[in-house]
Amino acid sequence: MTNSDISFLTELETIIQQRLNEGAEESYTARLVASGDKRVAQKVGEEAVELALAAISGDRQEQLDEAADLVFHLLVLLNSKGLSLTDVSAVLKQRHTTS
Repeated sequence: MTNSDISFLTELETIIQQRLNEGAEESYTARLVASGDKRVAQKVGEEAVELALAAISGDRQEQLDEAADLVFHLLVLLNSKGLSLTDVSAVLKQRHTTS
């Protein structure tokens, strides 16, 4: 994995923010967030369960697809709450350095 592969996640955060600014009629992301925190949280939960089930199935492509869906919906949730991957990374870094 290269830094450019990972850096797309920050680019995706920017795209998500742009979609939220466009309004609900223009994008799935904006419609999802407009439907409320509960629905966004449900999507994260659904995708997490689907990834867990895919992990059991052993199908690599399904695992990748479900992981991508989970990461996307997690980014939407974080963004809708004013959080970012940088915030999450800081917590993980702190946990690593204190353990």
